[in-house]
Amino acid sequence: MDIFKSRAVRKVHSTFEFSKEKKGDSPMIELKEKKILIEGKPVILMCGEVHYYRLDKNDWQARIDQLKLSGCNAVATYIPWLCHQPEQHIIDIDGSTRPELDIIGFLDLCQKNDLYIFVRPGPFIMAEMKNEGIPHWVYSGCLEAIPVGWDGQDPTTKTLDYLNPGFLEATRAWYKIILPPIKERLYSNGGNVIAIQLDNEVGMLSWVSNTPDLTDHLLDDLSSWLLSYYDTKLDERYPGVFNRGEKIRNTQLRSPTEDYAPQFLKDLGYYMRDRFARYIHILRTYCEEEGILDIPFVVNIHGTGGGRGFTFPIGISQLYESYTQDEGYLSGSDIYFGDFNMDMFQDLYLINGFMDAVHLPDQPLTSVEFNCGDGNFGSTFGGRKDPSSVDLKMRMCVAQGNRLINYYLLTGGYNYRMDQKLNDGNDRIAFTGERHGFAAPISPEGELNFTFPRMAESISRVMAVSDKLAGMNEEKDAVAFAFIPDYYMTESRYPKSGKMKEILENIEQNRNGSSWEVVARAMLLKGFKFGSVDLQNQPINLAKIKTLVVPSARYLHKHIQEKLIQFMNNGGNVLLYGELPQFDMEGNPCSVLADEAGVRYKNTYRDSSEYYLSLESENLSRRYPEVRTHIAHTVEGGDSLTPLLRTYDTKEISGFESKIGRGKLIGLLTHYSCDLTFFGEIFDRLEMKRSLAHDYQHHGIFMTSVGNEDRERFIHILNLDGLEKEFHLFENEVKLFEGHKVALPAKRGLMLPVNVKLEKAIIRYATAEIKERACDHVTFAIQAEEQIIVIDTEHEITIEPSSLKAVKKGNMYSITANLYDCRGEDVTIRFNES
Repeated sequence: MDIFKSRAVRKVHSTFEFSKEKKGDSPMIELKEKKILIEGKPVILMCGEVHYYRLDKNDWQARIDQLKLSGCNAVATYIPWLCHQPEQHIIDIDGSTRPELDIIGFLDLCQKNDLYIFVRPGPFIMAEMKNEGIPHWVYSGCLEAIPVGWDGQDPTTKTLDYLNPGFLEATRAWYKIILPPIKERLYSNGGNVIAIQLDNEVGMLSWVSNTPDLTDHLLDDLSSWLLSYYDTKLDERYPGVFNRGEKIRNTQLRSPTEDYAPQFLKDLGYYMRDRFARYIHILRTYCEEEGILDIPFVVNIHGTGGGRGFTFPIGISQLYESYTQDEGYLSGSDIYFGDFNMDMFQDLYLINGFMDAVHLPDQPLTSVEFNCGDGNFGSTFGGRKDPSSVDLKMRMCVAQGNRLINYYLLTGGYNYRMDQKLNDGNDRIAFTGERHGFAAPISPEGELNFTFPRMAESISRVMAVSDKLAGMNEEKDAVAFAFIPDYYMTESRYPKSGKMKEILENIEQNRNGSSWEVVARAMLLKGFKFGSVDLQNQPINLAKIKTLVVPSARYLHKHIQEKLIQFMNNGGNVLLYGELPQFDMEGNPCSVLADEAGVRYKNTYRDSSEYYLSLESENLSRRYPEVRTHIAHTVEGGDSLTPLLRTYDTKEISGFESKIGRGKLIGLLTHYSCDLTFFGEIFDRLEMKRSLAHDYQHHGIFMTSVGNEDRERFIHILNLDGLEKEFHLFENEVKLFEGHKVALPAKRGLMLPVNVKLEKAIIRYATAEIKERACDHVTFAIQAEEQIIVIDTEHEITIEPSSLKAVKKGNMYSITANLYDCRGEDVTIRFNES
């Protein structure tokens, strides 16, 4: 088996066969066609994370009331092993030692409040807990599970070897304690528990500390794994490592030499993906043995940092085999961004696309840690976020098909002191001090902060049409942004290896950065609705994708280069942005893509304080202004090459077009500016067609659309700036809404209905957003100077406020509403019985 051409997929015995008893004839909970179905109906789950163990038990109902006030229909919570079993002989899940540990009572209270429940019992939970939520006695009893890092160094984070037998035995015992009460409260058993998370952010601690768990136990397993793939060629791949005994082998793998460092970088990454998948499978098996059946198993992906998404795909790379190994898994993102604005909006769109690219056909998107609140984590008023942030991010996620969003952390609380003396400075359960979650929309004391109203408003808008949105998918153009998992397999690097450093630094310089902030941003601002494709593992569907955008480094798998050639031979087009591939992922010469395009790498130029590297355009419809850049890679080729960009002084080619088969390759081997006119022409040359457009002069608008088989649709638009915008919307170059303009307030989003069916009417279109609906009426939020609503109904209608009038033509009613006439009121249309 070639492990670099196909991922290992572990097809286990599936127990994801849903009960059809107790609550109806339809399957209880189902993942189907990227939807979550409960009782056969698609749903959107809006969860609020509430840490019961950080609250006085008497405050639980008040926090649940506030959660319901926010519009959420579900509760999520970690279940901390550290708290419920602080000593091996002390177990409390019913409040016998501390009232706030009555997890049974909390789950029952949530059900009494008619809320779905999403449980997260670890074993690792993080949540700023000491030991990441693992009891101290587990660490002291499993010393051999504590990772050994590069050169045999101690780890700098509190993690454990997931497959260590002692740790697994302790975890199995924990699950036997906590899973029985969860089983009794499963949705299929008459309760409200609808999902369970397996561990939390698997692999994250090893990544952030660059400590890849190189214990003797792991290296024994790794050796067997490598032998199963390479057999007799293993010694050739690792000269002098595997034929001199286990002790020498382990020492050399912890301190790899340059002879095999690139090979080990690659093999270790592939092995850890497989190892994480085995760990998740074991946890799922423990759950199923305890009767946890008929609900999705959630795997949480880590990676956002510094308010950006550049590193998030590292988590996808580490874990995609874990949640695609069988049916019944959900992957969930961690969304920790700052304000939603022009800096980062494309990051969120891309990481949702990358998650979707590796999913099985039925797996929907979810976000199980969707950060909310004011961002004041350091209690310094630094990092303070605008209330629009959570609203706009959630709207983008819903537009891209997120079916579960867990607002984390919805309410703050307190870290109590443990009865056991820890002698660690405060003896508390967590390292954040006494108060925890003081940046949350609900403070530890139960006060609503300034972000709560906007958050609640946005949730209510989605929930008002959630039955529609839950069954809709994004309507994408025939364009995709490539995701290459191995470009993000950079979490483990030997600090002393120059070869590892050279490969990884080049990949990191090219895998996102400018390709996200220039190309993806330009695509979105131009109105393209694009998905992503797992270029490494999956075929490219030419029927759905005409043009593929590929961020490219100097290193690229040979089979990916060949796949791109085949795609273009069959009529597809490729935008290669970054660097011309010259080597495979282990540093071996590999230039099949360049050879097919008839180009050869020539030079790399970088700017400096005395060298102002600049590019000039050529062979385009107009002369574009000369552009400064910090890097340019140049190529040379024959007469079939069409130059598009040249360096100013040396006149070398840094951008080109080349015909390959029935398609074409455009290579932009530089970091260009986000010139929308320039990229508009590049996109035209690549035959990229967009369905949505607007005529606002200054851009700063995100647009996409969703629809279902009944041709019901919503057009999602987001204003990324702090000023109101007014414009026409176009679809396939035709003005929408009969030429009426859309008014989009500052930092606001709209979900505009098109052909949306109500019980007694059809909303043909509206430039206002639905706020509320029932069988006999629909209410629209009026927040701009003029908005129009067109309703098709056989019923007579009554409009509130009464000052508004409708123009009727047949069964069609047109209502024009503005802020002045409405005097700040919403518009309600009532359908009267005939």
